[in-house]
Amino acid sequence: MNIPTVSMSGVPDPLPEGLHVLDVREDAEWVHGHIEGAVHVPMSELADRLDEVPDGQTLVVCKVGGRSARVAAYLLQQGRDVVNLDGGMLDWEAAGRPMVSETGQPPQVV
Repeated sequence: MNIPTVSMSGVPDPLPEGLHVLDVREDAEWVHGHIEGAVHVPMSELADRLDEVPDGQTLVVCKVGGRSARVAAYLLQQGRDVVNLDGGMLDWEAAGRPMVSETGQPPQVV
């Protein structure tokens, strides 16, 4: 299966209206830093929470891009319009893109 993938250089800044972000990292990763407005469904919970995945074009992210590629493949099989972010949140952070944190500390990717 050919999984649509984009690198940070191909991600518009700011994100376009109508593009959803699905973060599939675990809770401990999410609280330290994530993209504002992203939907958080850990990969391990995806099958049970599929109804929480937004309709429409969705950018799927994890820390590096491996988990999100697996999730993107699964969602493609479900007929979803998804793109995997190659390099994940590490590349997002390195590019200086905005993030938010739930810890009261500056956001970071852990």
